[in-house]
Amino acid sequence: MSFSLGFVDEESMSMFTDLYELTMCASYFDNKKFEPATFDLFIRRLPPNRSYFLFAGLEQVLLFIEKIKFTEEHIDFLRKQGFNDEFLEYLKGFRFTGEVWSVPEGTIAFPNEPLIRVTAPIIEAQLIETFILNTVNLQTTIATKASRVVNVAKGRHIIEFGLRREHGTDAGMKVARSSYIAGCNGTSNVLAGMKYGIPIFGTMAHSFVMSFDREIDSFRAFVKTFPDRATLLIDTFDNIKGAEKAAAVAKKLERKGFKLSGVRLDSGDLADISKKVRELLDKNGLKHVKIFASGDLDEYRIEELLKKGAIDAFGVGTRMGTSADRPYVDIIYKLCEKMNEKGEFLPIMKLSKGKTTLPGRKQVFRSKDKKGNFVKDVIALENEKVDGAPLLVKVMDNGKIIHDLPSLEEIRKRAAENLSKLPAKYKELKDTLRYPVKLSPKLERLIKDLTEKLKRVEFS
Repeated sequence: MSFSLGFVDEESMSMFTDLYELTMCASYFDNKKFEPATFDLFIRRLPPNRSYFLFAGLEQVLLFIEKIKFTEEHIDFLRKQGFNDEFLEYLKGFRFTGEVWSVPEGTIAFPNEPLIRVTAPIIEAQLIETFILNTVNLQTTIATKASRVVNVAKGRHIIEFGLRREHGTDAGMKVARSSYIAGCNGTSNVLAGMKYGIPIFGTMAHSFVMSFDREIDSFRAFVKTFPDRATLLIDTFDNIKGAEKAAAVAKKLERKGFKLSGVRLDSGDLADISKKVRELLDKNGLKHVKIFASGDLDEYRIEELLKKGAIDAFGVGTRMGTSADRPYVDIIYKLCEKMNEKGEFLPIMKLSKGKTTLPGRKQVFRSKDKKGNFVKDVIALENEKVDGAPLLVKVMDNGKIIHDLPSLEEIRKRAAENLSKLPAKYKELKDTLRYPVKLSPKLERLIKDLTEKLKRVEFS
């Protein structure tokens, strides 16, 4: 009897799409609409208490686009859904042939800025929409949340601990990756450690402690197995009594030439308990023993704990791994230009109330002060001359990735540099200020002219 863990094999990822992507593509094909078009991926608005996004997920997007194809199994399934043979023959030979521009992964970004720009025959550009949105939504959401946690910790270690509460196996892997990009020091996820090279961390569970007749016996057993890297969970029965036993075990461990790494608090008034535990450890000559805290933590609780307590490191799980206060971003993939019968690209925009889009092929320019700190961004038409450094770079041509993908460590370094250049006033947890993002004069003029034109055509 076979047993499945629910993983989707790489070859089937082309079918990871909404049905309406395929029905639109079938209609494009039926009506011989093969002309190129350009789509922008962007995030429409900021969630509450946030002033920026940390862009993540690009690597998986590019690998998907480069490898997408349809197998006989896919074609057989789609035939049963009513798609005609001519369109299915087209899908048999499908490959992406367009170009992709993107801001580098690990870049700070703001609302309405193009993060990924796709120019390709419209069927190709349409077909990849769902995967791109799904992938960038999760990883950018988590990277942004994790960056806030890391920032408020002020250099104290943050370990991503949320695997058991994250939304499935794929999310568990991507959360570990995105959190590490954002500056977390490691993860509890062993597979992520093996696949991505992320440092892995773990302590012990309450069940381990309770499996022994006495709490101190569990401590002795654990340090016997891991004498040089043990962190003891001390709150199963009583935090202070647990700390006293941990201190006794630590002193005995020292006589054997080893040092206890830390003690973990997982319940109660963490701030008050941590101060008492710190005092107890210090009195026993154990200033090197770190206090590690976990238990429903997020950036808000960590900020409070650091004002009141004596905690050295944090294990942050559910609230970060699901971005509990905002588990998604308002991510969009919209048409911004299309080619006419003369082979000319024409800008297009959506006029829906509250959901207007920016027309034309665009670039984002970032200005910095003399110290390299971010000052403002300008969204402009691609070929405009605007002060600042352009953010979008060409990453794919003729359906092929055109440069080496950066390592995870390189992406993490870029994220750290970006976050360090974002002024502190934009990283406050509440009452956050809006970073200035302007539209260029030419883009504003295009929006005005195109709005008037579309209203004449569509409302006449």
